[in-house]
Amino acid sequence: MAGARRPGQRRHPGLGPEGGGGHNGWVRLVIATCTVDYAGRLAAHLPLATRLLMVKADGSVSVHSDGKAYKPLNWMTGPCDLKAEQGLWVVTNTKGETLTITIHEVHLDVEREMGDEPGLQKDGVEAHLQELLAANPSVLAKGLRLMKREYPTDIGPVDLLCRDAAGQVVAVEIKRRGEIDGVEQLARYVERLDLDGRLRPVRGLFAAQQIKPQAKVLAAARGIQCVEVDYEELRGVGTGRLTLF
Repeated sequence: MAGARRPGQRRHPGLGPEGGGGHNGWVRLVIATCTVDYAGRLAAHLPLATRLLMVKADGSVSVHSDGKAYKPLNWMTGPCDLKAEQGLWVVTNTKGETLTITIHEVHLDVEREMGDEPGLQKDGVEAHLQELLAANPSVLAKGLRLMKREYPTDIGPVDLLCRDAAGQVVAVEIKRRGEIDGVEQLARYVERLDLDGRLRPVRGLFAAQQIKPQAKVLAAARGIQCVEVDYEELRGVGTGRLTLF
């Protein structure tokens, strides 16, 4: 199989104890029978089973099963350090959290160059909605003012970075349809932005034409404000009917 690697072959640079920085545009996929233990804010254990282990160029490591669609069973967002020995991966991050993967049998181990990622292309409505809200962010919250559109983080750009009337930084993610994955995406952005002492503390605001009930529940649990906006009214008069949650 092209790209297949035997256990014990060279790890990708920057992901082993030898250190160094990796490069953009690659992914390593390992299907293995393993157990997984997380230690950090709490403790979690995944018993012996066959799972997909994913290592990405951004330094993240995630553990997936055949269920739960895109969401991993456990993960460590980058940057993190992966020390891989025969049958054992130990992943640590700057917070002192540890993900220990004990590998009993490797069924597949491949590494693939991915090339440059052009980024998500928003559809016309979503892109225009972002433009309208960037031009007048105060329709989302009184006194909200724009700092920058497409503000970069180390895991991707947040749609709008703003300050509220009290001066607190607000990360705004805009979707046409607000679903759970959009809330999770914003929560990750807030986490990364909050590491910057110039911005901290950062709160999140999730804006969409329609937000699903499950997304509202998750947003509330993450401390994220939800705002539903009327695109047609925003287009017509520059200020729309908003529903706050």
